[in-house]
Amino acid sequence: MKRYLIVVLLLVLSNTIAFSQNTFKVLIRDSKTNAPLVGATAAVYNTAIGASSGASGELELRNIPDGTHIIRFGFVGYEDKVDTLRFPLAQDAPLVILLAPGGEELEEVVVTTTRSSRTIENIPTRVEAITLEELGEKGNMKPGDIRMLLNESTGIQTQQTSATSANANIRIQGLDGRYTQLLQDGFPLYAGFSSGLSIMQIPPLNLYQVEVIKGSSSTLYGGGAIAGLVNLITKKPTEEGELRLMANVTSANGLDLSGFYGKKFGRFGVTVFASRNTNQAYDPAGIGFSAIPDLERYTANPTLYYYPSDHTTVSLGVNASREERLGGDMRYMDGNEGDFYFEQNNSKRLSTQFNLTHRLSDHAQLSVKNSISLFNREIAVPYYDFRGKQTASFSEVAYSLTKERLDWVIGANLWTDKFTEQHADAVGARDYENTIIGAFAQNTFTPVAWLVLESGLRADYVTPAPANKTKGLFLLPRVSALFHISDRFTSRIGGGMGYKTPTIFTQEAENITFRNILPLDISQTKAETSLGGNADINYNTLIGENVTFSLNHMFFYTRLSDPLVLTLRPDNLYAFRNASGYVDTKGVETNLKLGYAWAKLFLGYTYTDARQHYNDAVADMPLTPKHRVNTVLMLEKEDNFRIGLEAYYFSRQRLSDGTRGRDYWINGVMVEKMFEKFSLFINFENIFDTRQSKFGSIYSGSMRNPQFSEIYAPVDGRVINGGIKLNIL
Repeated sequence: MKRYLIVVLLLVLSNTIAFSQNTFKVLIRDSKTNAPLVGATAAVYNTAIGASSGASGELELRNIPDGTHIIRFGFVGYEDKVDTLRFPLAQDAPLVILLAPGGEELEEVVVTTTRSSRTIENIPTRVEAITLEELGEKGNMKPGDIRMLLNESTGIQTQQTSATSANANIRIQGLDGRYTQLLQDGFPLYAGFSSGLSIMQIPPLNLYQVEVIKGSSSTLYGGGAIAGLVNLITKKPTEEGELRLMANVTSANGLDLSGFYGKKFGRFGVTVFASRNTNQAYDPAGIGFSAIPDLERYTANPTLYYYPSDHTTVSLGVNASREERLGGDMRYMDGNEGDFYFEQNNSKRLSTQFNLTHRLSDHAQLSVKNSISLFNREIAVPYYDFRGKQTASFSEVAYSLTKERLDWVIGANLWTDKFTEQHADAVGARDYENTIIGAFAQNTFTPVAWLVLESGLRADYVTPAPANKTKGLFLLPRVSALFHISDRFTSRIGGGMGYKTPTIFTQEAENITFRNILPLDISQTKAETSLGGNADINYNTLIGENVTFSLNHMFFYTRLSDPLVLTLRPDNLYAFRNASGYVDTKGVETNLKLGYAWAKLFLGYTYTDARQHYNDAVADMPLTPKHRVNTVLMLEKEDNFRIGLEAYYFSRQRLSDGTRGRDYWINGVMVEKMFEKFSLFINFENIFDTRQSKFGSIYSGSMRNPQFSEIYAPVDGRVINGGIKLNIL
């Protein structure tokens, strides 16, 4: 009898326990957009009960005992939310939990290049943002300039233009560097005579974000953005203040010192960036010519901010730099006397940036911009010297209106560009003076929740007018659309037109140091015009409960009409002429990202089919690899350590003489250890010492009169660098 009583009591007790277990259903959404958050978590304090949300943002917590419990809800990049609930609940329907984006994470997705108040996920124009964290990683690898952070993006190549002085420019989707606009905070400071040095003269420490638009982006920034644009966003002053110092040394005899300070003081604020970058001439191949030149550069960029009211911000900045760059025969740079080859680049830059923004209401804003740039440069080689002064200005007034479903940006700007050659030789001075008056309008409209449309029109009037039938007037329409197919699947499509005014400052002219090039008559030369578009698909999801997965696949096409080429005449002089034909570039870019705990894997592939269609003949565009592969494995524990493993593949490239270069891999390893107020880093760049000099001689002829081959692979080989970063504030 006692045995039966025990069984009955156990049955009653188990039944009671079973009925005291509760199931809790939750829908976790973004508080701003109401979009479901895939992979959000919920956990009951002091228990092992937890779960993560699926594709619809829904999760289920089971076996919660009766009583009062504290539950924490969280998602990466969002503020945690804690609720106290008493079980059993009075309702059976799923409870909706809204999480607010975290402040730091929210700032990373705000872009300024499109001048829209929308988030990057809700903009029809495809924008790639290299955020502060990524800039820190790339800054460890190349603290002296921005080549590294650009070259490691799919579809972007930094093309070296000089074998001995390391000049380089940007190529996007196979198009020459002169078709890419390089901006700083929306100001066009790097163009014309400075383009062959620009990316080599911009240290990254004071950058907050880099925004890249691939394809025609002419509506807001003018016709020159045929291949795309790169906007360098600098840091702004904060209430907390920031003081960072960085020192870096390299195995290639380089030293980089830089510092940034920024802080608000009531109605005023200030940022100051300064750097000193030096390098001794370096010849890793032992061939007697420098792969890295002798270099000394000083840069200063102070900016003063004034906040007269909560609605108005005024800033005035100065960008100043001086650089002496000398490459060539190592004996010449060692101070030996004799008839040696050398290539010297000395430059000075001084520019101002004035910016005023005034919020007229909660929905409207007025902005006024102005910059004045002075750039002096001298290029010297044996028996020849080319020097000149470029003076440019940019002024703009823009009005923006932001509504719930409709955004407008309307404005006008004025560009002036004047170049004066000093000590011109027998071919005559290559002076020019251009003025461009432009007006633009851009509209972003959300007719339904799943569709966002963006359209723009720009009208530019160029004087003196090129030889196009338009007589100096260029109309540049652009349109794009964003489709929200599902919570995990979106797609963009867009296209537009662009133009480029004729100029002598091209890569071909830079390669021969502008020697024997005749002056360009703009009235007899057509502006290059373009038509292009791209389309992409984006997919992101959660694999299991812990692995994040995202995929972006883009198709692109650009056709460039009346391309300007440098031709050799029978009298051995060079002249710029519009080619009979066109250039087109098409291809795909694929980016895949996987994340698990503190490990992230990035895989990228670029296929570029860029061709010249001249005089009924078709040839591949020189110095453009058809296939590129990017692989990066990043192991990172926040505020503790960072390890990066990289491998990049470049397929064979056609050279101008019709031959093809070798394909090659570049591999690197970067390690950084963080402490409370400082971090130590070391980077092994090109660890297996890939060099073009290993594939064959990089020059022909004698050392006194060398004819250098086109540079399609690294010439500096393996470089190890390391240093310290101090975070004082």
